[in-house]
Formats: sequence, structure tokens, C-alpha cells
Amino acid sequence: MQAKPSEGISSTDAEIILRRLPDWIQDALIARATEIDYPVEAVIVLDTEALSFADCQPGQGQ
Repeated sequence: MQAKPSEGISSTDAEIILRRLPDWIQDALIARATEIDYPVEAVIVLDTEALSFADCQPGQGQ
């Protein structure tokens, strides 16, 4: 049986990642998640080619 790659991370993993980031990055990720109405775990793995939080688009650059 072949494993399916994960399309995202769990909310538990997101919390672990957030706690290890500087406060200003945590705040920016949470603010962006709120702004685009996405869970923070989705925002953490958004567009890997984005130059800023404003450029992040769900599902792009992965």
C-alpha cells in the first residue's frame, strides 16, 4: 500500500510550529489566517513562492 502525501498539517502540528517562531511571525500568520478566513495550519503551508503574507494564495507554489 502506497502512502498518500499530506496536503497540509494538523492543528496540533501548527501549534507546535507557531510556538517555535518569533512572536511577530506568529502574529503575522494568525492575522493573515483571520484576514483570508483560513485555519492557521493552512496559512503556514500556503504559497511557498509568496514574497509576503499579502501574496499568499492557498494551494499555490506547492
